[in-house]
Amino acid sequence: MIGIICALQEELKEIRSAMEPDGELSFSGVDYYLGKLEGVDVVCAVCGVGKVFAAICAQTMILKFRPELILNVGVAGSLSPSLRVADVVIARQLVQHDMDVTALGEPRGKILGSDIRFIPTTESVRDEFFSAIMTLNAAGAFGGKEIKALQGTVASGDQFISSKGQKQLIAEEFGALACEMEGAAIAQVCYVNKLPFCVIRAISDSADSSAHMDYPHFVALAALNTSKVVREFLKNRKK
Repeated sequence: MIGIICALQEELKEIRSAMEPDGELSFSGVDYYLGKLEGVDVVCAVCGVGKVFAAICAQTMILKFRPELILNVGVAGSLSPSLRVADVVIARQLVQHDMDVTALGEPRGKILGSDIRFIPTTESVRDEFFSAIMTLNAAGAFGGKEIKALQGTVASGDQFISSKGQKQLIAEEFGALACEMEGAAIAQVCYVNKLPFCVIRAISDSADSSAHMDYPHFVALAALNTSKVVREFLKNRKK
């Protein structure tokens, strides 16, 4: 079984509509949807916005359903001029940009009491996602347009980034390509459970002063693209 976690209903909508449903269970205030997607057993959930909700959902999913792999799928704000709306970032590693113990002499993002600052995703899964996107591009699956897929750092925090200053700080300090609000928390849960995981995010806004205007308009398109990528990824794993 593969676990799929999204923060918002809009991010999971296309994936759920393509599933063959096989039940629904609720734990800790989260609904978990069971079924098959492209012939693969999956459990999907909408965790809610923010790191705490994401961690609760991921840990509960691991304990209750024992997935072999967890995918965090959704949208993100771009921190790179190379990424436009609907392009996709495959996280190579994740960091919590709002984890700050610099007063104790540690770099920002370092998780106190551990050696962890950047948590790497599972390399083989990253490569499978990249291959899936290239296949979809070649088939013209994104409305006849090619989307860009980059692998790199994704930064998470309990903030909706909407200013040039915030954007520049996170991009420069962490070398991040995109920012969102859940991925690094899910990464930490998977890391301590020694469970393979990956995070893919489609760009929904530019994470600057226009973000509040871009996000509502483009979130549906970005979520549609990630659902296509997930389905192609699962098709290839089924072979």
